[in-house]
Amino acid sequence: MPLSPLLPADVLAANFADLKPPLRPQEALVEAHRCLYCFDAPCIMACPTGIDIPAFIKKIASGHPAGAAKTILEANILGASCARVCPTSVLCEGACVLADRDEQPIMIGRLQRHATDYVEQRGLRVLPPPPAKKSGKKIAVIGAGPAGLGCAAELARLGHSVTVFEKQKQAGGLNTYGIAYYKMKPQVSLAEVELVRSLGVEIRTGLAVGKDIAVAALEQDFDAIFIGVGLGAATRLRIPGENLPEVIDALDFIWQIHTRPLERIPIGSRVAVIGCGNTAIDAVTQAKRLGAHRSFIVYRRDEHDMPAYPFEYEHAKHDGAQFFFKAAPVEIIATDGHVTGLRLALAQMVGGKVEPIPGTEWIEPCDLVLKAVGQEKQSKLLRELFPSLTIDARGVILHDPLTGRTNVPHFFTGGDCGNGGREVVNAVGEGKKAAHGIHAFLTGAKTTPPVQPSRLGAKQGAAGSGLMAPIRAHELEAALKL
Repeated sequence: MPLSPLLPADVLAANFADLKPPLRPQEALVEAHRCLYCFDAPCIMACPTGIDIPAFIKKIASGHPAGAAKTILEANILGASCARVCPTSVLCEGACVLADRDEQPIMIGRLQRHATDYVEQRGLRVLPPPPAKKSGKKIAVIGAGPAGLGCAAELARLGHSVTVFEKQKQAGGLNTYGIAYYKMKPQVSLAEVELVRSLGVEIRTGLAVGKDIAVAALEQDFDAIFIGVGLGAATRLRIPGENLPEVIDALDFIWQIHTRPLERIPIGSRVAVIGCGNTAIDAVTQAKRLGAHRSFIVYRRDEHDMPAYPFEYEHAKHDGAQFFFKAAPVEIIATDGHVTGLRLALAQMVGGKVEPIPGTEWIEPCDLVLKAVGQEKQSKLLRELFPSLTIDARGVILHDPLTGRTNVPHFFTGGDCGNGGREVVNAVGEGKKAAHGIHAFLTGAKTTPPVQPSRLGAKQGAAGSGLMAPIRAHELEAALKL
């Protein structure tokens, strides 16, 4: 049967309220006073944008949340988003020295939200205006996701003229369209877009580079180009029934939640989600909160192999989601052209690949299937638009990780199209690095790249400094998907 809404508007509003509500002012003060304000703070090294965490927390403790917001936003223009969606338990909070004393780590993410909400709700402008005297250099940024916005804001603050080109109607990328609604509302992302605009950045939406405007035209009009196009469509399942109308990408499902009234989103009574990354967790949890009587995840590997963070997994189970591990989807079943079930089989490793075990098949009834098995790299698009760029074996743009510079001197990159898919905060950090790389390329100035954990940093301390010796390095590596 065709899908239909299941719950009334008031119930949906309660189901999609903030997962982590904001701290009340007194709660924020009490929490801020717990901080030890470490001199060689490992939490800073664990933050891909290098926010001076002890400094902003001390400002909250001193009764100056606007000053705290200034410290945050100067390091991370998307600090409000990251306060809500960062995996803080394995980044800054995971590095908190209190954890090594068997104490509860400082709630850095919620304190960061407290400060950024304070200035946003009051319309306070805490960032200094960009330099009045411009450099005369123009940079085009392709993609208005976290990497593009992070790069654009930093370039504007360095005195350059920046124009961002975005194919969607609204800027913000996955922050606007692809984050679980109970984690962050799209309005938070859109407010950050306006913050970037306030720095003098021009953001042109509804324009697809390569279709509405040629790359050659950008090269003629701009001195450098940053590529931050992210990843592409969901990876195909390649099983019978995949083209049925009730089989959709999990990100498309989440996009509906961000762009339509919740009470008008059609949802199945029994929802199957294929995959077990963080997007799959977002999808299965939101399906349950939209009113699905049953929502379950199917994953071909073992519980210990899932890419989702453990805290996300526990949250989904708390919401009533079910999990089938070591189960491979082999066919989507239909009756009268509509999904009625998912044929599964037990899975095993054969020659390094996961294969269904013959004779172990069964059918799980469902009326909606959400695909969350990863996003395809946009290697084909990148090769078409930028034939001179080197695309590596993973299908991402080869570049210098410290400056974002590619093999073509005036092309720079960052975010998912350069790293294969990481966190929002990584994208912002990489955009910042690329901005400083562009600045050095255009002006000859020497710049110090912003702090960002690297493979060396995650294992031996940032730039070999040893600062991270007491940190749970294996947790940080997992968070950064090394």
